[in-house]
Amino acid sequence: MPEPIQAGMWGALAGSALVLGAVAAITLRIPRGVVALVMAFGAGALVSALAFDLADEAFRASGTVVFAVGLAAGALAYFGGDRLIDRLSGNGTAHQGKTAGPAIVLGALLDGIPESLVLGATLLGGAGVSPSFFAAVLISNLPEGLAGTRDLLDEGHGRGVIVAVWLAVAIASALAAAIGNAVFAGMSSTTLALAQSFAAGAIITMLADTMFPEAFENGGDRVGLATALGFATAFLLSRP
Repeated sequence: MPEPIQAGMWGALAGSALVLGAVAAITLRIPRGVVALVMAFGAGALVSALAFDLADEAFRASGTVVFAVGLAAGALAYFGGDRLIDRLSGNGTAHQGKTAGPAIVLGALLDGIPESLVLGATLLGGAGVSPSFFAAVLISNLPEGLAGTRDLLDEGHGRGVIVAVWLAVAIASALAAAIGNAVFAGMSSTTLALAQSFAAGAIITMLADTMFPEAFENGGDRVGLATALGFATAFLLSRP
């Protein structure tokens, strides 16, 4: 099977957690505290994957300058996009409306695209998908689907429309993974490292701006333990 198709399938599988979270929110009454703990676990897993997969590999392949440029560009891109989402949602301050359904959907798309691009790139040259990075993306997508769907339901959106929206985001993730594999296949290791560091900058900014504050707001101090558990799980998955 061609690598881009494999990458697309992995991207679709990771994105399916968004749809699964949406279905769970529609059919089950999951307390926000539980959603917060799952979100913290996913955030901890992403921190580990960023440190030991994206950042480390990008730095080793490109050096300080390329890594720093990519990291800064990714952070600024997410920051700018997130500010735009706030304005479109009618929220003028940093954390107002972060749990609004449309904002979470747009946020999932904003951080999901670079995640999927890099996920597809991990298959280059016949290498298998990174277990720790894939698990981190999968686990972090689940609470996004849960929280976003709960807010969309509260705002009066129909269940069919909500599921269709998350399906569209999952399909976009699959396409991004396939495109990432196809595009980066013919590029230098430096270009790939730039993309990896860009994704790392975008994701770490998203974690600090959205996932950690929302998890703590709804889960209290227990989110620290859940975050540590997520970090440890992803770290152990990354070990040979």
